[in-house]
Amino acid sequence: MTALPYAARATGLVGSVIDSSTSLLHKQTHDIVRFAMGSPAAEAVPAKVLSTIAAEQLARPDAYDYAATEGDPPLHAALLEMLRGTSDETTADRLTITAGGMQGLDLFCKIFVDPGDLVVVESPTYTNGSATALSYGAELLEVPVDDDGMIVDDLPRLLNGRTPKAIYTIPTFQNPSGATLSLERRHHLLDLARSWGSMVIDDDPYGLLRFAGEPLPTLHELAAGDPLVFAVRTFSKIVAPGLRVGWVDADPELQQLLINAKQAMDTCTNLPAQRLLAGFLEGGHLEDHLVTQRAQYKRRKEAMHDALTEHFGDIARWTDPEGGFFLWVTLENGVNSEELFEIALAEGVAFIPGPAFSPSGRFTDAFRLCFASTPPDRIHEGVARLRRAADKLVG
Repeated sequence: MTALPYAARATGLVGSVIDSSTSLLHKQTHDIVRFAMGSPAAEAVPAKVLSTIAAEQLARPDAYDYAATEGDPPLHAALLEMLRGTSDETTADRLTITAGGMQGLDLFCKIFVDPGDLVVVESPTYTNGSATALSYGAELLEVPVDDDGMIVDDLPRLLNGRTPKAIYTIPTFQNPSGATLSLERRHHLLDLARSWGSMVIDDDPYGLLRFAGEPLPTLHELAAGDPLVFAVRTFSKIVAPGLRVGWVDADPELQQLLINAKQAMDTCTNLPAQRLLAGFLEGGHLEDHLVTQRAQYKRRKEAMHDALTEHFGDIARWTDPEGGFFLWVTLENGVNSEELFEIALAEGVAFIPGPAFSPSGRFTDAFRLCFASTPPDRIHEGVARLRRAADKLVG
């Protein structure tokens, strides 16, 4: 049989254990408490409001046309207004609408990453992001995370004289740990990036979902227009992931390059979804929606914390985020989380094992739990099932 003439970069297409869990769970026929995917609960999606907006916005034939590559003007304007007065306030020449946050990461790598370039990532990290860098031939350097986010002080030592092309960080309620990069570390990271001439990919899907503690200025705000900071944002966590709409905020010099790169991908972001979101923002629905969701996620995080204390207090430790979607659990009884996954799935609970969040497969003793998508009573049931699975593995 003739061998297929693959491109060299095909070997860097590593896929996503996280995304693949969606297909796996769809195939299950028994009851499963789903702590795996990082998505809002079905009841958290403002479906009724979006349906009402759709009846008006999507009844117009022009809603199904091509859109401007940089974004449909109504959404552009509504987004600028939404960001006014926030830590992400910006200008029109810095905004490009994308097909979710992932396209923003892909656009960055397409423009900046050459084969062999060194890209720093957090460890653990959102490996869909690091996989994007790998697909463009990057070499990855993992930097540890603690309760204050990336341990920035470790960067010079770990780099050992090398200069990174980019530093990829999820600074607020990090995926998967839930940790938030401290203000001191935010300043230090920007100082180091400037000294090296390295880009900072500021990926912040969760910043608007703070339900405790005091907000910190975003890297976008602290950078004060520094072109080295490339901010990636999305509506996936704050409205609905299936809309696949996000945006990037970057130096105005980059906008034409972003347009050129995007036109080689998809011409424009889905226009019906842009019109839905424009109507949602113009109607003033977002703030009330966020108030409700923050309160819900706080209750769910507390329920998961209580359930873990009850069922895992003797064999694990976990993070305690002030917002976002996730807890990171580290087992202290020698259990391998990948082995635990299969037993837990049969027991009726799903999570993402720790190695899915490390390009080199670290964290076999850890796993990620999403609390946002599950009501408190189901959270307690799911954690109880998870402990039964852990006991079966060691028993």
